[in-house]
Amino acid sequence: MSALKRLLARFFTELEKDFSTFRTQLGRFRAARPFEVVPYLTFGTPTHLFVRGRVIEEKGLQLATPDASRWRNLSDTYKRFVSTKVPDARVLVSYPGGERELVTDANGYFTGELKLTEAAPAGWCEVSYTLLSPQRQPRGDTPPTPPTAKGFVLIPDARARFGVISDIDDTVVQTDVARWLRVLGTVLFGNAYTRLPFRGVSAFYRALQRGRGAGRNPLFYVSSSPWNLYDLLLEFLDLEQIPLGPLMLRDWRGGAGELFPAGHGDFKGGEIRRILDTYPELPFILIGDSGEQDPEIYGEIVSAYPGRILAVYIRNVSGEARRGAVAQLAERVREMGSKLILADDTLAAAQHAAQEGWIDPQTLAEIRVRKERDTSLFDNAGETVATVIERNVRA
Repeated sequence: MSALKRLLARFFTELEKDFSTFRTQLGRFRAARPFEVVPYLTFGTPTHLFVRGRVIEEKGLQLATPDASRWRNLSDTYKRFVSTKVPDARVLVSYPGGERELVTDANGYFTGELKLTEAAPAGWCEVSYTLLSPQRQPRGDTPPTPPTAKGFVLIPDARARFGVISDIDDTVVQTDVARWLRVLGTVLFGNAYTRLPFRGVSAFYRALQRGRGAGRNPLFYVSSSPWNLYDLLLEFLDLEQIPLGPLMLRDWRGGAGELFPAGHGDFKGGEIRRILDTYPELPFILIGDSGEQDPEIYGEIVSAYPGRILAVYIRNVSGEARRGAVAQLAERVREMGSKLILADDTLAAAQHAAQEGWIDPQTLAEIRVRKERDTSLFDNAGETVATVIERNVRA
């Protein structure tokens, strides 16, 4: 870790402590917020569902607006990163054909694998969550109403020809993770509207999802971003009309090592392996960028799963030295029977996918147009994160 990163990590660690102290003092004067269950988009098979979520104190967040001030965005960032976790909470999970109780860990997270008695159809399977305990008594004599939430689990279509596993930072959204000061400015003062997609990404990912077969190809997102940004990333994908899919993010535990994780390759590699192991008959396309470790992580996956990776698309966001290193890795990937394409823009990757027959060549025209001028396609004013998710999975 560089001296600058250590300095920034120390600063934000101390800032988080100060915020926690301030929040504790403030809590003496304000009414406690109710708890809420936050289900995450996950994946499964016709016979097994994997569920994941968190129980926290309500943050009071609203969807972003294009004209939100930097201070409003900073306030939202604060709420995301200092949310009150609820350990040992009991959550009742209701799914087709059964129910199961799960308990949150020390950071408020819960996970579980649910076995179905009858095969579920392809698509988004609905799962309901009810917080059994703890519950906060509202003011007055009114008994508390157990908080509930609706979640969704993706079951890929058996007719899908392949799956797609994509990074997010510097792959879908312009982040510039190699320049940490810029990253921090984006995280602290930005929102879903101020984040910019790489041009043509929305059209390319929709083309990959449609493919050229009868069934939709599933998309999965694996990122080293923390779960605290889950709502923001979902809102960004929705605004840009990038297909929703299960998201695998990191747990933010605070401290210098969490602000600038050195071992995120272990996390990303582990999540990718879990997806591949869940769908052993499905080949995959991996998409990432050259900024950090994506090429090396994906190269290890190609080696560990021979014949499973159709191609690796790496967006070039680095200088010549890094380009040379990735080119050497591309040769090793070729020797292992796959392809690693270092692409300067989305169109180059899309053209290769069309040549291989993975997307319809007619979609290249739309991708080319979106590459020239990519702006937000949609306005979700008046919605919540929950309604954004439901609208997308029902589409």
